[in-house]
Amino acid sequence: MDNPVLDTYIAEENLPYEFCPGCSHGKILGALSNSLKDQGLDPSEVVIVTDIGCVGLSDKYFVTHAFHGLHGRAITYASGIKMQNPDLNVIVLIGDGGCGIGGHHLLNAARLNTDISVLVFNNFNFGMTGGQHSATTPLDSFTPTTTFGSTDAPMDIAGTAKVNGGGFIARATAFDKNLPELIAKAMKHDGFSLIDIWELCTAYYVVRNDFGRKEMMSYMDGMNMESGILQETERPSFQTSYKDIQQRASEQKPMSGLVLNTQFSSDLEKPIRIVLAGSAGQKVVSAGNLLASAATLSGLWTSRRADFPITIQTGFSVAEIVISPEPVLYSGIVKPDVAAIIAPEGKAKIARLTKAMEDTDTIYFADGLGGIDSDANIQPLVFPESAHKDLRKNISALTTGYLTKKLNLFPFEALKEAVRQIQKPKIAEINLGVLAHFE
Repeated sequence: MDNPVLDTYIAEENLPYEFCPGCSHGKILGALSNSLKDQGLDPSEVVIVTDIGCVGLSDKYFVTHAFHGLHGRAITYASGIKMQNPDLNVIVLIGDGGCGIGGHHLLNAARLNTDISVLVFNNFNFGMTGGQHSATTPLDSFTPTTTFGSTDAPMDIAGTAKVNGGGFIARATAFDKNLPELIAKAMKHDGFSLIDIWELCTAYYVVRNDFGRKEMMSYMDGMNMESGILQETERPSFQTSYKDIQQRASEQKPMSGLVLNTQFSSDLEKPIRIVLAGSAGQKVVSAGNLLASAATLSGLWTSRRADFPITIQTGFSVAEIVISPEPVLYSGIVKPDVAAIIAPEGKAKIARLTKAMEDTDTIYFADGLGGIDSDANIQPLVFPESAHKDLRKNISALTTGYLTKKLNLFPFEALKEAVRQIQKPKIAEINLGVLAHFE
């Protein structure tokens, strides 16, 4: 069935326009209606998204779908609509005020090259609220908020969209006879398109600044803001690129991932909460992974959390491991059952936790890290004599071996198997050598 091409896309039952006499908004809406007619678009395949301001009155004048949003956010709503249904023709009607308020949305839509068409009703002031100056108000212009002339450099909306990667960028006026054709060209472009349409606000801006069509063109020339098509790129739209990425991803073999199947058994009867505290570079997080993986290999439930600063190779490093014969419903540790401290940075970081520990809990500390303020049972980490040469580089791995032997959480062989399964061969070889000190 052919598309129902209409003689007009204006909802004539809602006419006449509510705009002020002489306002150019009606001219632009007429050009848009003619463009939709010339393109032969089904009204159900068109969505008009409007912003706040006088331009926000426009959506009810069309027989298409419409969305009326918050000030400056129309481009965002339109981008979301296009992402949800890429087959729709999404058109944004926004004023210069909305482009100023939602400038970051304009920048990012242009940068992403999202496939929406933006028509800017640029009349150089906030017309709906009394004619205050906007982001595009010309220098030395008089408005209620610039009674002695504006000192703000006006925003070049088209230029801004252009330098940020917009695919189709143009500047026109509401009086241009080829405006319907220009709108059609923008809509057919695969990517972000924007037409900065200059027009007249007869109620406020024109009367305060003796400003008409002739003066508007002079201003355009004086500011070196060219009219016509300013940019037309071949860069595919965000939607096209995203669809291509999805297609390529679907052709890839799914990631196999790491599966740790139960190979050992454990006599653990209740949950145990362990905290390893050291410094960056000591492989504390890796040690936590080994304990959690060994527990998994032993048929236990486990969770593992890590805490470290955003800096690299400096500061604390903490791993929290919960090991349980039943599902772990909360992965946080308010009070550890066991803490192992292997560096001053880690000791300071978990001071609040160690202070909360009771006499039924145990803190193990590396050489020189005693003097801990806690009611817990405090004991030194005592490694085999043969392991002393590995203390500086591999103290975290040594600590996992020590805790596995001391706490009898799971078979020692489970810890070794975790090393083999989750670590790279070169690292695994080193750590298996470290764990051999306990055999």
